Amino acid sequence: MTTTLAFDVYGTLIDTDGLVSQLRETTGEKAGEFSRIWRDKQLEYSFRRGLMQNYATFAVCTRNALDYTCDFCKVSLTVEQKEELLESYRTLPAFNDVEKNLQCLKSAGFRLFAFSNGNAAAVEALLDAAGVRELFLDVVSVDDLRSFKPNPAVYSHFLRKSGTSGGSAWLISGNPFDVIGAISAGMRGVWVRRSEETIFDPWGIEPTLTVSSLFELEESISACLSAEGNGDC
Repeated sequence: MTTTLAFDVYGTLIDTDGLVSQLRETTGEKAGEFSRIWRDKQLEYSFRRGLMQNYATFAVCTRNALDYTCDFCKVSLTVEQKEELLESYRTLPAFNDVEKNLQCLKSAGFRLFAFSNGNAAAVEALLDAAGVRELFLDVVSVDDLRSFKPNPAVYSHFLRKSGTSGGSAWLISGNPFDVIGAISAGMRGVWVRRSEETIFDPWGIEPTLTVSSLFELEESISACLSAEGNGDC
């Protein structure tokens, strides 16, 4: 069976710190901290809404998280400045290892899907802006279920939408919670550890593979699949 790769988007393909230079114009030396808190709070709000079953889109979580971060960092932004940041968030840059390696994976015969907490229209626009949308067979959004990762239902939703069984589907993500969620739901998971400072959650659930960038991905997955007959993967 052809191997299916489900790529998380934010933090895996797309750099969520891509607005730091723009943030420096309004937040100065707080830009790095501001970007980190904004991202952390964005994810926290999605987790909380999923648990509460009080759904709002990922864009709403992003907007609410921006408001919180302004208050927390004591940064006063005008309505116009916030709208500029939110608009820029819709065209965040891709990491520099993305386009080339997605092309190689597609040429090697892997089935590529984007799988995101963002709604489909937002993710389509983001991938278009990054110049990689045509490399994916489809965009699968959790918005269809009105929930968020790591709800196991959204991974099952991906498997249905992609026509894949869990054993032949790999989740590729820079977010440990996402990798753990996918493995818990019966998929395989590759952790893209883009920073040595990042720690994988010590839950006793380990990634199937860990790579430091997408440059290692094709070789690592291919080697794992080749070794399966020996029980080494």
